[in-house]
Amino acid sequence: MRFAALITLFLSCIISAPAQTMSSPTAQATQPITWPTPDGTYIIKNFRFGTGETLPELKLHYLTLGTPHRDASGHIDNAILLLHGTGGNAHSLLAPQFSNILFGPGQPLDITKFYLIFPDDIGHGQSSKPSDGLRMRFPHYDYDDMVSSQHTMLVDGLHVDHLRLIFGTSMGCMQSFVWGETYPNFADALMPMACLPVQIAGRNRMMRYMSIENIKNDPAWKNGDYTTEPVVGLRAANELLLVMGSSPLQMQKAAPTRAAAEAYADRSLARSTANTDANDFIYYLDASRNYDPSARLSTITVPVLWINSADDFINPPELGIAEKMVKLMPNAKFILIPISDATRGHGTHTQAAVWKDYMADFLNQTQPK
Repeated sequence: MRFAALITLFLSCIISAPAQTMSSPTAQATQPITWPTPDGTYIIKNFRFGTGETLPELKLHYLTLGTPHRDASGHIDNAILLLHGTGGNAHSLLAPQFSNILFGPGQPLDITKFYLIFPDDIGHGQSSKPSDGLRMRFPHYDYDDMVSSQHTMLVDGLHVDHLRLIFGTSMGCMQSFVWGETYPNFADALMPMACLPVQIAGRNRMMRYMSIENIKNDPAWKNGDYTTEPVVGLRAANELLLVMGSSPLQMQKAAPTRAAAEAYADRSLARSTANTDANDFIYYLDASRNYDPSARLSTITVPVLWINSADDFINPPELGIAEKMVKLMPNAKFILIPISDATRGHGTHTQAAVWKDYMADFLNQTQPK
């Protein structure tokens, strides 16, 4: 695995350990289902990034589930785009606590009804990324580049010119707002989860900045031209993410003693550091550097269901930002999920049993006439 998830990697232990003693729907989703996901790759020639940098070939990898349905005019009308978080990939939303709950017959994203598309974003998974060889000479992409490339892949590669829904978690959540502003009405509806539609600042940017600096200040990094991973810097960077992505309630349950807490930290950090490429890490943390959709939120006129959780340490509710920003969109609803034994901090975005009824209602309410 090439760093299949960043924050999700830390959350995996939290999710699985308590779930074994729970009888909730979340616990019942822990046995994975093997989904028939065909792989695809689309090559964009001479892709130009917002910085002015270019790549002769930008490779975008993706998975799909379900079958495209065409309307009377021949256009695909049942496609849903699902966007992963920072450090994740197309497989991230195939996790059982997400896919088992949503993809089966009669469920909100029933694959006999919808055509689901899971891209590997630029810099992630099997798509083009610094670790392919260019290292720190790879173009410095941002969320606008990611969304632009997704649009090209959909339209030119998969021949999808309209989406039933854009669903995004964390980074994908932020990309959902970018989609809504950049390509108005391309989707019938947006469902962003676990983010805020404002500039990444305050503690959130501090965490990203300090993580990046921890790597760059490791002598073994060598300006990105290392022969072995700069593990001291990587561990320090991952320490910040372990805290930021965690749920205090679940971590207390998973590590109720000093010895258990220390062992948990060592185990989690060893795993995450071993599966991290330092240059890829720097790039995808810094991709949020100029994200700020706040000034144009009023241009998002399609229905929006925006959900955060109260124990999300990355997007803490006490900031009061969501309640202000949701009013700028003419057809948006914000839901704050209260802390419970079923929530998982920032990772609640993948605990579909917690919020699937909201999704089902939203899809019914936004059904095209």
